[in-house]
Amino acid sequence: MNINKSQLKSLSKDIKAVQYPHMLDFPIKVLQIGEGNFLRGFFDWMIHECNKQGHFMGSIAVTQPRPAGKRKIEEMKRQDGLYTLMLRGLHQGEEVEQTEIISVFSKVIDPYEEWVDFLALSENPELEFVVSNTTEAGLKYQPIPLEEGKPIESFPGKLTAFLYHRYLHFNGDAKKGLIMLPCELLERNGDSLKQCVLKHSRDWDLPKPFMEWVDRDNLFLNSLVDRIVTGFPANESEKLFTAWGYKDTLLNTAEPYHLWAIEGDPCIDQRLPLQQSGLNVRWVKDLTPYQMRKVRILNGSHTLMAPLGILSGMEEVKQAIDHPEFNQFLNNAIEKEIIPSLPFDQKEMMLYGESVLERFKNPFVHHLLADISLNSISKFKVRLLPTLEEYHKAQGRLPECIVRGFSALIRFYKVHEVKGSYMGKSFAGKVYVVKDDIKTIEFFKEQWLRYDQGEIPLRQLIEAILSNQYLWGKDLSDIPNLGNELCQYLERMIDKNHPL
Repeated sequence: MNINKSQLKSLSKDIKAVQYPHMLDFPIKVLQIGEGNFLRGFFDWMIHECNKQGHFMGSIAVTQPRPAGKRKIEEMKRQDGLYTLMLRGLHQGEEVEQTEIISVFSKVIDPYEEWVDFLALSENPELEFVVSNTTEAGLKYQPIPLEEGKPIESFPGKLTAFLYHRYLHFNGDAKKGLIMLPCELLERNGDSLKQCVLKHSRDWDLPKPFMEWVDRDNLFLNSLVDRIVTGFPANESEKLFTAWGYKDTLLNTAEPYHLWAIEGDPCIDQRLPLQQSGLNVRWVKDLTPYQMRKVRILNGSHTLMAPLGILSGMEEVKQAIDHPEFNQFLNNAIEKEIIPSLPFDQKEMMLYGESVLERFKNPFVHHLLADISLNSISKFKVRLLPTLEEYHKAQGRLPECIVRGFSALIRFYKVHEVKGSYMGKSFAGKVYVVKDDIKTIEFFKEQWLRYDQGEIPLRQLIEAILSNQYLWGKDLSDIPNLGNELCQYLERMIDKNHPL
């Protein structure tokens, strides 16, 4: 039976498709600061899974970190805190597609209009956790005054006020400290958040016993999150709503793969039973191996393929992975160069590398190479340069794929300015935009202009780039034979208009 779009009801507790409405009555154990797609496709799905298995029996109060989140908060209220999540992609070679209505938000608060209600949450004796995703920019200290009854926009400032209210309400009870689990993509995110809270406390002249309570009785755990959350599928939404029989403005999509590595005592899993619910969550002593493998293998592969793909006229990651030459190139880079340069168990790294390549093949993820190419120079410095240096140190020669990718990166930054934007041209003459800090782009523009005008040979252009310590933090011209190999690859690219 065809249902007219206007006849569809919005998702709410009254919709028959809601399988677990009773879970909205569970006590609030989590304050979530972040209403966006990522947490709803990652952490909230995890809590839903824990509750389904009867392990957690807790719900979430959600609030937005910035005033701009008001619209989504209002949508959550209209939908009784419910939303649909679709997990789609490849898992062990098989295509996976799962759809479920997530029932975890028992309270939705706009702190900019309901500041008193927001602070009142701190009085809840059953509250145990604070989870956040406010982007890297949100997890930074900003000087801001503490004014009675006035909402605080800064996330760390907001959390400081919340913790102080809780401290006062429970008279500094050591057992009423909370566990903070920031999910921002920032190294040592828990440490950074704690430093911000203590700095706000000092700025506001809050009592020393409160700061001691924050330091002693609250945990700020560093963590690393890994899942691609693709958000609202606008092109498919009407078809999906008709099939389901309800509308959902908060519909979210994500890949099946997920990993959350948390630097904390495994006994915390008794209180937040993620691991015992079968989720890919690791309580670890040191996040370094997880951060390094993600940066070098997953992020490094992205940065390696973006300039190469764009120069070859490609737009998405999947196009690159489906291209036989590119696929082989990426496989060789990961298996023969990146992984051997990592000081960890090689078998485990290979398994992770295989999972990364499978994720790249996800037919439901349309990851634009243009987005990945943003700030490519600083990304190469962090993600690929360490592999180049460590491979050379161990093997006595340069990693072919990384050097080839480096040469493509240099060619990618051959730009000219058009109305304030910096444009390059692919091998076939297709125009693309390069986005990076002005000083970096202007340097490359000037060097390539001098080369095009015959002022300097290609080798001198490369030497200027390698010796620029602003770009790399060091002089790369000292690496034996790097300039020669880059020159050879770039000459082929210029002559043959092909990166591989």
